[in-house]
Amino acid sequence: MRSSGSGKSGGRGNYRGAGNNRDERQGQGRPRKPRPEERRYDVGPGASQDGPKSGRGSDARGGAKGGPKQSPQRGGGRTAPSRSREYETRAEERNRERYAGKKDIKLPKTFPGAEQEGERLQKVLARAGYGSRRACEELVEQARVEVNGEIVVEQGLRVDPEKDEIKVDGLTVATQSYQFFSLNKPAGVVSTMEDPEGRQCLGDYVTNRETRLFHVGRLDTETEGVILLTNHGELAHRLTHPKYGVRKTYLAHIVGPIPRDLGKRLKDGVRLEDGYARADHFRVVEQTGKNYLVEVTLHEGRKHIVRRMLAEAGFPVDKLVRTAFGPITLGDQKSGWLRRLSNTEVGMLMREVDL
Repeated sequence: MRSSGSGKSGGRGNYRGAGNNRDERQGQGRPRKPRPEERRYDVGPGASQDGPKSGRGSDARGGAKGGPKQSPQRGGGRTAPSRSREYETRAEERNRERYAGKKDIKLPKTFPGAEQEGERLQKVLARAGYGSRRACEELVEQARVEVNGEIVVEQGLRVDPEKDEIKVDGLTVATQSYQFFSLNKPAGVVSTMEDPEGRQCLGDYVTNRETRLFHVGRLDTETEGVILLTNHGELAHRLTHPKYGVRKTYLAHIVGPIPRDLGKRLKDGVRLEDGYARADHFRVVEQTGKNYLVEVTLHEGRKHIVRRMLAEAGFPVDKLVRTAFGPITLGDQKSGWLRRLSNTEVGMLMREVDL
């Protein structure tokens, strides 16, 4: 009986041993699938490589399908610990207290005259079209200039054109914002902004403007047509300077008959009391009996130049109209009408004089 009992116990023991051997055989072959509580979820380089990884590839975390991916910018694939909002607020307050008492650091100025800020007042006025610097100094001497509401009483004052309010005779000086107009000047209007004799002048057409405008060049009193008004001093100076040779076109009414070589004579040059004058282009626009309407183009700007040239050639002018100043044409603009130039027209004017 004992032996049989021993056999049973031995058999029972043999059964347990067989079970262990089966586990060992499984360990030697395919690894055992771990239970949920045994699974490892560390997937970074520092994680143990013994346990299986779940999810889609090595970028998934937590074994969850479509879980958040690691940031490639963080070393080791580990995310930095998040900081509380309270911690960030305290850090910001500490930095603010640390730099609150420090003044802004200004770099040293090494260029000549850097110790003085701004530009000289007379230079700003000259650039705005108030004449030469000496003429602008005379405006200051006459107490006609004010800066920020105060009359300027000494020369050499430095101003900031973008911040300071500058006025001459109560009118604001447009140092940065430029305006450009074309006026079809009627006959009998004087080409000045003011006339001491009380005659009608160009200034009568811009009395409602807050900024001071000035005319580009002149037209004699009886001549009609295009004349430009602006507050851009440099542009006005270049448009009238002989160096840039801006062309002006005129329509003149004369009485014929005229010879065929009149155009050639004008292009070759007509001798006047102040030197030769030459036309760049000449053509007959219209003929009605002995009445001729001719077009003359030239780049000179001497006084009464077209009238004197035609009169010297034997054809006095009855009526003269300037139809174009550079790229700006008269078109269908009525006599006495003022129109603002478009950005395209202003760009063409600038290009004409290399601005």
